[in-house]
Amino acid sequence: MFFGAIEKPPRLSEFDLEIPEELIAQYPVEKRDESRLMVLNREDESIEHRQFKDIVEYFKKGDVLVVNNTKVYPARLYAFKEKSEAKVEVFLLRELENDLWEAMVRPARKVRIGNKLMFGEGITCDVIDNTVSGGRVLRFEYDVPSIYPFIDREGHSPLPPYIKREATPKDKETYQTVYASERGSVAAPTAGLHFSHEVLDALRERGVKIAEVTLHIGLGTFRPIMVEDLTRHQMDSEYFRVSPETAEVINKAFAKRKRIVAVGTSTVRAIETVAVSGFQITAKRAWTDKFIFPPYNFKIANRLVTNFHQPKSTLMMLVAAFANKNFVLKAYREAIDKKYRFFSYGDAMFII
Repeated sequence: MFFGAIEKPPRLSEFDLEIPEELIAQYPVEKRDESRLMVLNREDESIEHRQFKDIVEYFKKGDVLVVNNTKVYPARLYAFKEKSEAKVEVFLLRELENDLWEAMVRPARKVRIGNKLMFGEGITCDVIDNTVSGGRVLRFEYDVPSIYPFIDREGHSPLPPYIKREATPKDKETYQTVYASERGSVAAPTAGLHFSHEVLDALRERGVKIAEVTLHIGLGTFRPIMVEDLTRHQMDSEYFRVSPETAEVINKAFAKRKRIVAVGTSTVRAIETVAVSGFQITAKRAWTDKFIFPPYNFKIANRLVTNFHQPKSTLMMLVAAFANKNFVLKAYREAIDKKYRFFSYGDAMFII
C-alpha cells in the first residue's frame, strides 16, 4: 500500500546564500520599533514591506505574544596573567556553581591549567580545568559579596563576531530587550530587540496577552554546522524555563483557537520542547538541545517574529521549517534587493 513519499530533510548546502557585507548591521536603528518589517504570508506566499511598529495591526484580542525574557550579561572581560602580565580575553559562558565558571579564553594556547588571572579590584581566578569545546573552567576569588556588580560594570557586551567593532557602553542597553529580566544569556534573543514599551502597550490595549518564557542563549548559537547531513548535527544544551502561569495562558488561548505568536527562535525552541500530546504545553525547567529543521510539524507556535539570520545557521533552518525553505530563501533574496539590514542589529520578519 502506498502512503506517499516521505519528505527528506534538506542538506546544509541548500541554505547557502551570500549576504553583502554592507547589509550586515553594525549598529541598531535609533528607535527600536522603527526598523523595517517584512511580512511573509504562508497561505499565498505573498510579501509585504512595513515598519516594525505596524506589527500591532496583525494582532487580535485574545492572541498571545510569547517572549524570551532572558537577560544578556556583559560576558567579555579582560585580565592579566600573574607574573607574565600578558593580557587575556575571558568570555564567561555560564556559572557552573558558586564562583565556578565555564569560559572561553583568548589566546587559548597561552592560558593553561594552573595559571592565575588578575582582573583588578582584588578579583582573581585560577584555571582549574579544560572543557571538551576548548574552553576553560575558572574558579574565582574575591573579597566583595558578589562578582556580578564587577561584571556589570567592567564587562563588555558580547556582540556577535559579524559585528566588526568594539562594544560600547550603549550596547549594554541596545543589545537587550526592554523586557529582559532573567540574567543568563551571552547572546540576545534578537527578534525581541525590535519591541518598544510603546508597541507592547499597544498590543495590551488590543487585548493581546503577553507570556514569558526563559531560554538562556549560549555561545553555540554562533557555532557553525559542520555536517552536510542535518540529522547528524548536535545542538548545545541551553537552560530553559516555562512557568505554570505561561503554560496556562498558552493552553487556554490554544484551546480557543487563538494565535500563538512566538518572538524569536529561542522562544519557539522552549515551547516546542515542552509540547505534549493534545497540542498543549506543560510547565518545566530543564535543558534543551532541540534542533528544529525542515520538515517539522510545529505543535504550538503558529506565528513567528524573527530576524534575518546567517545562512546555513540553525536559526535560519528553524525559520525555513516554519515557512517553507524556498519561500524563506525567496524572502531573503528580496530583502537583499531592497537593502534590508541583516543579523542581530538588523531588520525583522513576521511570518503569518
